[in-house]
Amino acid sequence: MRYVSLTLLTACAVTAPAFATQYLSPEQAQKLMFPEADAFRAQPLSLETAQMHQVEQLAGLPARSAQWRVVGAYKGDTLLGYMVFDDVIGKFELISYAVGVNPDASIRQVEILTYRESHGSEIRLPAWRRQFVGKSARSGELRIGAGISNISGATLSCTHVTDGVRRIAAVAQVALGR
Repeated sequence: MRYVSLTLLTACAVTAPAFATQYLSPEQAQKLMFPEADAFRAQPLSLETAQMHQVEQLAGLPARSAQWRVVGAYKGDTLLGYMVFDDVIGKFELISYAVGVNPDASIRQVEILTYRESHGSEIRLPAWRRQFVGKSARSGELRIGAGISNISGATLSCTHVTDGVRRIAAVAQVALGR
């Protein structure tokens, strides 16, 4: 009987639902955000201490990291913009996302790459993500209730992704923008 109970318990654990969904690979997101690009070049970014302080001032959030995964999008020799990859905690799990940034440091597009929570995946809806387009760190509109609407049932995901986008907008303003 003990053997059967252990086997049943193991089977139940193995069949427990998993909620992680990968919507886009980084390469797919690049092509989606910059369809006119003919080249993508990795441009890892390391912020200096002074730049991290500037990011904190602009974003109103801790800079969190000096290292950022950035990819430049080019058409020939012309820079079209950047993609910045990041992860934030939803409620319990990581949300992987990418932010397309124009050369002037305004937001071009936000894409959710992987969502691992059981609730709140509505942040992937195009209407919610479109709210970020054209905004910048200096606009003051990259906050829930001040330019970005919340989604009931996805409050933490909305808040944390919005904070992450605001932080990336500040990084873009300080270190990437012209």
